[in-house]
Amino acid sequence: MVYYLGPEGLTSDGFTRCTAQDIKDYCSKQAVLGVDTETEGLDFLSKKLIMFQIGDAKNQYVIDTRVYSIDFLKEILESRKILKIFHNVKFDYKFIKHWAGITCENIYDTMIAEKVINCGRQNKSYSLTSLTDLYCGVSLDKEVRNKFVGMTGEPFTKYQIVYGARDVEYLPIIRDNQMIQISNYKLENTLILENQASLAFADIEFNGIDLDLEKWDEISDLSGEEAFKIMAKLDHYIENEDVFDAFRAKSIQTDMFTPVSELRRVDVKWTSPSQVLEVFKTIVPDLEDVNGKNLYKHSYYNPIIKDYIEFKEKMKLFTSYGREFFKFVRNDGKVHTSFNQILNTGRVSSTNPNMQQIPSDNKYRNCFTTPGEGWVFVSSDYSSQELCIIAEGSKDPVWLEALQAGQDLHSICAELVYGDEWKNAAEDTCAFYLHNKQKCNCKKHKSLRTNIKTINFGLAYGMSAMKLSDTLQISLTDAEKLIEKYFKSFPNIHKFLKALGNYGKHFGHIKTYSPYSRIRWFDDWSPRMKYQKTSMKTLGRIERASKNTPIQGTGADMTKRALVLIREEINKSWKGKVKLVMTVHDQIDTVCIKSIEDEWSQRMTHLMEESAKEILPSGLLKADTNITSCWEK
Repeated sequence: MVYYLGPEGLTSDGFTRCTAQDIKDYCSKQAVLGVDTETEGLDFLSKKLIMFQIGDAKNQYVIDTRVYSIDFLKEILESRKILKIFHNVKFDYKFIKHWAGITCENIYDTMIAEKVINCGRQNKSYSLTSLTDLYCGVSLDKEVRNKFVGMTGEPFTKYQIVYGARDVEYLPIIRDNQMIQISNYKLENTLILENQASLAFADIEFNGIDLDLEKWDEISDLSGEEAFKIMAKLDHYIENEDVFDAFRAKSIQTDMFTPVSELRRVDVKWTSPSQVLEVFKTIVPDLEDVNGKNLYKHSYYNPIIKDYIEFKEKMKLFTSYGREFFKFVRNDGKVHTSFNQILNTGRVSSTNPNMQQIPSDNKYRNCFTTPGEGWVFVSSDYSSQELCIIAEGSKDPVWLEALQAGQDLHSICAELVYGDEWKNAAEDTCAFYLHNKQKCNCKKHKSLRTNIKTINFGLAYGMSAMKLSDTLQISLTDAEKLIEKYFKSFPNIHKFLKALGNYGKHFGHIKTYSPYSRIRWFDDWSPRMKYQKTSMKTLGRIERASKNTPIQGTGADMTKRALVLIREEINKSWKGKVKLVMTVHDQIDTVCIKSIEDEWSQRMTHLMEESAKEILPSGLLKADTNITSCWEK
């Protein structure tokens, strides 16, 4: 039955009027409730919460929040005993927190659950309309939903009230059906983790992060200047090398205001990939495109290619992280990104803006500041997270010993792979041999160490010999020999990665480490693929993803668990003193008041390492926590 708490005057056809006490009395006795909101728009800072719905499959309560406060539901929404079912909880959470001052706890998100079941498959729809159709056989009327946008003071229609009620009516039914699949796939721990983490991500989105606009503007100008200087170099190649004669301007149009010396004599638009491709085909005839991955391996043909790659990088900074970035600054002076919580590896991405791809160069990150002079950043990340995950999974004795002893793993691996070549390259002051196998500054060691470091980290991404060849600028044969030599030195790692690849090819899915055991499905897999020659390319991709996902995905599980622990700790003992403001890969960023910076830093380190031990019980993985005046990598 539909109940309505709103202004008088509307004919109660299709619903029954009720009081706030009626709603509280019913909801406080339930173990599970569906919750939904309707808003004026998408921005929680500027658009208002106008309708609130709560209930179950039996009774649904609709509240006009323009007239009635939902304060009386605070105890229910914040209860850790009553489960609240949302669809896309982050959206509703931010509106409820901003406009009602209520922080929701103990939630279940039907959108998140569906993503856990499918591991974020992009070919699936996760909308509430899709889920009601899938699990309830019901089609929601989208036209009614759209009529909430832009509403101000006009009364709701009876159709809007009934529509709002239906949203919460179906949530418990959807959950019951999802839990059957969650149980079948043994994904209970992953689902609990993601539901809890969704509140941490919601807090980050809600809190936002401050941006120094003036400082950002200065960097934008500098990036633009650097890009145009490189463009002048590119023009110089065209003007002075005969091979590019066809791309010189046949005539120059002048005007009375521009000196002739400043006019371009080049018929190439360097921001046009198609035009640049035509230029480079004169020196690399078989070149197919000018994207970074394909172009990098050809950079030795002519310095113009190397300079063009740098030009592209500078232009990306200028366009993506120039003044255009200011559109993401909201009316509170902060940047509020939006997280996509589950990619196919279990990692996250973010949009509007994409904070995961903010240049790691601290000159950009340092533009993000604390809320005021009395605050500092306290940021923590894992030290060699992926390497520790590989070490634990493979049980390789060399890796485990090096990481436990705090030695430089890449140098130790290089010594084993290169043997006498490494030993003979040692200089008199070599820190590797003089200071318990630490990273050194020997010129030849640096080069050999870089090669092995590329392989070590490449393992976490399923790196092939072809990719290693492109990255190190060596022949495919040399890359294959280097990988073969590497795996002879580390047979446990070879066996570990091979087992992962074979599992994915055999079963059509792969899992992260326990206790979460997140599943990634391979949609284009079939049991007969291993017998079909035409499937070799697909099987190769599945094999690489099967080596990659358990490493990256386990790291993601660990970081999400750390976010959950940190959020719970803040709400328990540090409210108003510490705020979650960002997370990028394995780094979590908070701001806190200066008077507690040391105490909070120690506590945050402990929570990060506590999360790591749940997956890697040996305690091998440690966290590095730093206190800074602005955001840093």
